[in-house]
Amino acid sequence: MTSSSVAPTAGSASATPSRRRWLTLAIVGIAQLMVVLDATVVNIALPSAQADLGFSDGDRQWVVTAYSLAFGSLLLLGGRLSDLFGRKRTFITGLVGFAAASALGGAAPDFGVLVAARALQGVFGALLAPTALAVLTTTFTIPKERARAFGVFGAIAGAGGAVGLLLGGFLTETLDWRWNLYINVGFAIVAIIGTLIFVGRVESDGPRPRLDLPGTVLVSSGLFGVVYGFANAETEGWDSPLSWVPLAAAAVLLTAFVLWQRRASHPLLPLAILTDRNRSAAYLSILIAGASMFGIFLFVTYFLQATLKFSPIQTGLAFLPMVVMLVVAAQLSTNLLFPRLGAKVMVPIGMILGMSGMLLLTRLTVDSVYVTDVLPGLVLLGLAMGSIMPASMQAATLGVDRHFAGVASAMVNTSQQVGGSIGTALLNTIAATATTTYLTDHLADGPGALGPAAVTGYTTAFTWGAAFFASGAVLAAVLFRRRSRTPQAAAGAHEAPVEPVAVG
Repeated sequence: MTSSSVAPTAGSASATPSRRRWLTLAIVGIAQLMVVLDATVVNIALPSAQADLGFSDGDRQWVVTAYSLAFGSLLLLGGRLSDLFGRKRTFITGLVGFAAASALGGAAPDFGVLVAARALQGVFGALLAPTALAVLTTTFTIPKERARAFGVFGAIAGAGGAVGLLLGGFLTETLDWRWNLYINVGFAIVAIIGTLIFVGRVESDGPRPRLDLPGTVLVSSGLFGVVYGFANAETEGWDSPLSWVPLAAAAVLLTAFVLWQRRASHPLLPLAILTDRNRSAAYLSILIAGASMFGIFLFVTYFLQATLKFSPIQTGLAFLPMVVMLVVAAQLSTNLLFPRLGAKVMVPIGMILGMSGMLLLTRLTVDSVYVTDVLPGLVLLGLAMGSIMPASMQAATLGVDRHFAGVASAMVNTSQQVGGSIGTALLNTIAATATTTYLTDHLADGPGALGPAAVTGYTTAFTWGAAFFASGAVLAAVLFRRRSRTPQAAAGAHEAPVEPVAVG
């Protein structure tokens, strides 16, 4: 990518009315919320769905895994398709497909249809998520507005999982588990109408590059292996061939993908996107934050429901302070702190806050109280994600040639998704091992050891989550560049600033 690849044009986004840009942000936010919350909104509904459709405990995980497998493995393809066929067209296609898949899942008469619908949700989510971020990247080019927009978007990306738990609990208790899927149809209709009215369309300039089919097959298969392997590690154990064989195959396939991208005439993921120091640091930060937070949603939910006996709605509401703090922190960091301090300061600060929140949660016992023992940790974790996600997203997409905005945005979602899969599998294995060890050491306590054993597993997972955040703080402080360079220079010597045009 060279600076001659794009050039600012008249009639660009700088001329787009500000109100229209903010309405575009609202539309993009709805789409992003749909995709992110669907990773967790079904979790609380699973017991009700299982009772209704009659599937086994062993099959239950596939309702969640089918979505993450399709979503995680196809994200880069979805991002590239938005670059090739226009963002508005791809965005609407993703919304329509996601709504149709959600309706199918809500009306599912049996387990097979439900799993198929969840996989289809993942397919269209992989088309929708990177396109949404690419729309944002190419719409907001004025630095101050871009900061505000990414603050909102980063807050949605960070809080979506917790919002999913809140919404899932409310819908399951007050209506029916099927409404956890039907609700997406309403979201999608609003977003489709808004896209048709407010999101501009720009015809592509120059010849359309070809889709890198070998690269697509290699990276999609590799990412599938990563997500599938870690998902099986969570249920089958690390010594199972279902865990290590897919992971080994993924390592080979992803290595082959990188080698192929070096010689492909139309690479799916130009390596210049990854070799930029700030961008690679941003992707790594998102992966580490995702690994920590997805596991924490899981274990805090277990603790609240199994130990403190919270109902689904109470569990969802328990996460609300974290969501509020995340939104507040995202706006403060992007509008006030990030422009002055940059990612090199903001991301490590967020990681340290996350580590502190995790360490507070390690003090939990069977006699803990939500207000004094759980809430302070959740508040710190909200502040952490509000500092990490918007800053990392800005660094990951700043300065990308607009022809590759989709695939660069897809790497943001890929990092978060793969991080979530890794974190959930690793932390679940660690927690299960700690629980088993406690029970072995306290056989004399009989059934009375079950509660403390479970809490020991949770707190061990929180300890490792704190270690993840600590490593993220060190890596971010080392890898991100200092702010001695201008935003344009920081974008990379081989890349042009994003062309300020309305998206198409």
